[in-house]
Amino acid sequence: MTQKGFTLVELLVVLVILGLLLSLAPAAFDRALPGLQLKEAARDVAAALRQARGLAVRDNREAVLIFDTEARTYRVGETGGPRQLDPDIEITLLTAESELTDEFTGGMRFFPDGTSTGGQVKLTRGTRDYAVRVDWLTGRVEIVE
Repeated sequence: MTQKGFTLVELLVVLVILGLLLSLAPAAFDRALPGLQLKEAARDVAAALRQARGLAVRDNREAVLIFDTEARTYRVGETGGPRQLDPDIEITLLTAESELTDEFTGGMRFFPDGTSTGGQVKLTRGTRDYAVRVDWLTGRVEIVE
């Protein structure tokens, strides 16, 4: 008479294999995490740009998102609290010359009709980068990998 089931040795082998797989999982997440943080930063910058555009249209006055590439911060207007990017993320700002304050500080301005000065914010970490672009004519914000 044969019995169906697993032996103790078979169960132990399966548990050992599962243990090895679980010990490798954190390393895989650590490799993926920097890319996820960079994408999240690009989404945050895009959201801040959309917020500035929305404020300009809503309040019927100009609104500017100011970037400090040296401190890796950005804020809506002079009174908005700064938002800090991860120190490992490099930021490059391409904007209208009239919006540059100094070597490290500049902005993107939105007008009450929804248009803007346009430009691009490039976020880089290692070999990956995302560009957050603003169309000057429509004020449309898009993220490009």
